[in-house]
Amino acid sequence: MKKLTFAVITLLCCLQVQVQAQQKKLFNETPEQTEKRLSWWLHDRFGMFIHWGLYSLPARHEWIKNYERITDSAYQKYFDNFDPDLYNPREWARMAKAAGMKYAVITTKHHEGFCLFDSKYTDYKATKTAAKKDLIREWVDAFRAEGLKVGFYYSLIDWHHPDFTIDRVHPQRVNDPKEYERLNKGRDMEKYRTYLFNQVRELMTNYGKVDILWTDFSYPGANGKDHNDWNSVELIKMVRKLQPGIIINDRLDLGEYDDGGDFATPEQYKVSEWPTRNGKRIHWETCQTFSGSWGYYRDETSWKDNKQLLVLLIESVSKGGNLLLNVGPTSRGLFDARAQERLQGMGAWMKVNGRSIYGCTEAPAGIQRPDNTLLTYNPDTKRLYVHLLDYPLQRIELPGLKGKVKYAQFLHDGSELKMKETDKGALAIDVPVRKPDVEIPVIELMLE
Repeated sequence: MKKLTFAVITLLCCLQVQVQAQQKKLFNETPEQTEKRLSWWLHDRFGMFIHWGLYSLPARHEWIKNYERITDSAYQKYFDNFDPDLYNPREWARMAKAAGMKYAVITTKHHEGFCLFDSKYTDYKATKTAAKKDLIREWVDAFRAEGLKVGFYYSLIDWHHPDFTIDRVHPQRVNDPKEYERLNKGRDMEKYRTYLFNQVRELMTNYGKVDILWTDFSYPGANGKDHNDWNSVELIKMVRKLQPGIIINDRLDLGEYDDGGDFATPEQYKVSEWPTRNGKRIHWETCQTFSGSWGYYRDETSWKDNKQLLVLLIESVSKGGNLLLNVGPTSRGLFDARAQERLQGMGAWMKVNGRSIYGCTEAPAGIQRPDNTLLTYNPDTKRLYVHLLDYPLQRIELPGLKGKVKYAQFLHDGSELKMKETDKGALAIDVPVRKPDVEIPVIELMLE
């Protein structure tokens, strides 16, 4: 009996420690204050990611320096020849807005270490190239002018900085772990952290209000880097102090804190259901590419078509998430023609169906999804949206909605759809034989 009692006490103590760990926080923000801070982002749902840097010149992947193990001296030719003479961020902003996007995030510095902004802590920046200007300042002004929220991506990793230690994802990585000590002789992560903090401080103070910060990324473990290498606790505190309203992603390796990041970032895959943490639903955003790469890749052929991209967006919202869709501009500063085509296609659909995305989330519990459809729901307007991925033949039945719908219409043109209630408790909706001239037709239901 004593042994049993001791076991129970031990279990209770362990559970208490787990609960305390789950409740560990960095800030004194209440859940209500957090929701208010994130409210615009949760409403807007759809943003543009932009990966742009020196890797746009070789045009065969943003990780080319890593994949091909290129040295700094061999990579220098891309810096010397970077000349974005056709760069016009106003055109970028107009295309993002026309596509239905409400916010955008750009790489101020990617892993290669090259800065698009005019940092006073390095000469490895756009102002020292043929561009001769702060490309980020022009970008911020252009996107704000179109009414879009602006966000900065900043790479925690830096393959160019002399004090950033060589590790398992560095271009000069080695197969024998014993070699790292020799390779890193003279490198000092403390000096690199100072550089990192100085640059993030510049970004948070020199460009007015910044809506989102994307830090990327942590890789704990042997010959990796984690929150200690970035001093992530102090970094996020500095950012929140300088930009109190900012939204920050989850890649600082601060998972032990409930507020170590505002949203999860599943990359290049679709989640099967609304992600959770400790049994609680969390905010999330999937970041996706038109093809397989983030940077401009001239010869890539695996481009998604418009329907695939729209399904990515709709399905993300149907599970309570956002979509951040990436464009990789060319080295001259233009969007790839294929990217422009996809943006135009998405924009045509969003122009008439955006109401099924903005302000929407997962359908209420108990509402069943018919085959070959996706459901989104606006809790403020009490409208349910049925996205017809495979167009039905004249009729679609919605289980469990008998007596719960006041009116039905196609969203793209606001035309009425006749409803009938079935003996099985379903709502049957008549649709025309011919599919409407939209990629994915949407039925809008006004619920009781």
